[in-house]
Amino acid sequence: MQVPKVDKPRYRTRKGEIATNVLGICDRNMMFIFVFPGWEGSASDSRVLRDALSRPNGLKVPRGFYYLVDVGYANSEGFLAPYRGTSYHIEEWESRRPRNCEQYFNMKHASARNVIERCFGVLKGRWAILRSPSFYPIDTQTQIILACCLLHNFIRREMSQDPMEEQVNLNYNGITRVESSSRSNISRRDESPSDQWHTWRDDLAEKMFNEWKRRQRQRERQNMMIQ
Repeated sequence: MQVPKVDKPRYRTRKGEIATNVLGICDRNMMFIFVFPGWEGSASDSRVLRDALSRPNGLKVPRGFYYLVDVGYANSEGFLAPYRGTSYHIEEWESRRPRNCEQYFNMKHASARNVIERCFGVLKGRWAILRSPSFYPIDTQTQIILACCLLHNFIRREMSQDPMEEQVNLNYNGITRVESSSRSNISRRDESPSDQWHTWRDDLAEKMFNEWKRRQRQRERQNMMIQ
């Protein structure tokens, strides 16, 4: 972003760049379903999320569904985060296997959530205006981001194959998708860590890990029979 000198400290990110914090959510087809730009680059992800949830026409999360989020967000109802202090990134699992349910959960979580990284990669690869500072007023720059996301969705919907996607070298295995629902939505006050949600994640991780170990044992037995 290009901002007045007096505003630069607020827009400075942890990497020292002058930027806006953009909250983006996509489905497994790399279509944006919610985009919320405008916050200063120094704002934390959780703060931007709370604001998005509190707005009348902001983010809606139907109860019983959830989004996959990174460690910048709290593991709370409707937002399933990975375990902190445990290996996470996909490349970390290329030469080794998970040893416990937390590691296995993080490995599968990273594989599924990778679609949003890929979606942003395609977005920035397609629109050069998003890769360099803009000299428009801040409000105009925010509208440009939204326009690029809308055009991205239009291209994804209308083209059978997106040529830009082939240039994004990231693994992609899908992401949990939140469909429209008549159920009540999660409110801003629900966006905080809770023992109940942590317990639900622990149970889910253990179930996933045990199922994976069962499949591993089946493969080993089949290999023994073939030999």
